[in-house]
Amino acid sequence: MVGCNSKESGTNSDSKVKLTVFSTINEEEGKRVFKEIVKEFEKENPKISVEVNFPGQEYENILKVKMAANDLPDVFDTHGWAQIRYGRYVADLSKESWASNLTDSMKPVLTDKNGKVYALPLNEAKDGITYNADILEKYNIEVPKTFDELLAAAEKIKKESNGQVSPFYFSGIDAAMIGQFFDYFATSLFISPEKNYAQDLLNGTFDWSKWTYLPEKFKEIYDKGLMNKDVLTAKYSDLPRLFAEGKVAFVMMGPAFVEQAKEINSNLKVGYMPVPAIVKGDEPTFSGGERFTLAVWKDSPHLEEAKKLINFFAKTENLKKMAEATKLPAGVKGVNADLGELTQYYEKYANIRVFPYFDRVYLPNGMWDVMCTNGQELIAGSITPKQFSENMEKQFQRLREQQKK
Repeated sequence: MVGCNSKESGTNSDSKVKLTVFSTINEEEGKRVFKEIVKEFEKENPKISVEVNFPGQEYENILKVKMAANDLPDVFDTHGWAQIRYGRYVADLSKESWASNLTDSMKPVLTDKNGKVYALPLNEAKDGITYNADILEKYNIEVPKTFDELLAAAEKIKKESNGQVSPFYFSGIDAAMIGQFFDYFATSLFISPEKNYAQDLLNGTFDWSKWTYLPEKFKEIYDKGLMNKDVLTAKYSDLPRLFAEGKVAFVMMGPAFVEQAKEINSNLKVGYMPVPAIVKGDEPTFSGGERFTLAVWKDSPHLEEAKKLINFFAKTENLKKMAEATKLPAGVKGVNADLGELTQYYEKYANIRVFPYFDRVYLPNGMWDVMCTNGQELIAGSITPKQFSENMEKQFQRLREQQKK
């Protein structure tokens, strides 16, 4: 791989600047459109070539190594950590023409009190649960508003389909799908209720025995056969086909994979819902904030070219393409993306509360991996729900102390 700071060989007059770009985009349609926009940029800017990388599960680990060496990609995705993790590594983009048009929900996420803009949002996370509307209709199931209703719906689907439909789908290979379950429902259990534990988590006094409820429920879902039996070997890449074939009802993630599923089954009816409430008297929520972004490494030897690439992505037509490819709203005002049948759900749930992702606010850097790996070990039978909580507490304290240094 060519390094971030390279120029392609040739005479000075015709040498190209090579920009290195890293993104967390995982879905094929999103990657396709992203690369298509990059090709258009290269056509308009023949003196600049762009090397695009989609490292998938390894993204965080690769970026951590690059941060430690202070040798980041020229342009990279801050994936929810624009200010907290990457803030001191990224250039200020507040002078760019699009910066004043961030949506009201994106502005506080990507702008600090001094007005620094950390990244361009390619879309905006409003993450909940994607479901197969045909399945809910077939088994006469109302969209669940509580966790208990969600589990009851799962039981009904399993029973009435004679086990032919998996109510939930998780991948142990792409363990972020497992981490997502804990991240979503940690908000429902600890943050969104009127009586919550937000302050306890922030000041480090949280009682981690309360966490045990979540791994207990996750294991219960597995033990009752309410998720795919092959969870530890299942791949995310198999999800679009299974969903399109009506073999999966609920997916604990946003609808970015829907485009692929629609290519397999054009008649597929897709639904979208907020994350159900756990605590009595509480309401459903979305997890939100950054989804895909582009930031510029402040020490890039190609700052001007890197900003040029970001400004190209910031064109209305290109943000529209990215929003439509990922089936998520744009993070910049004035972009009227056609999100197809999902538009009705974004409109229906327009007033549902959106909380920042739990781990981005309440857990120190590194805890996402802890949730994912402990989820895998729980299903594998290597740990108990209680040990999951003990591991969370231990790693929380360790990483919190590490972060203070």
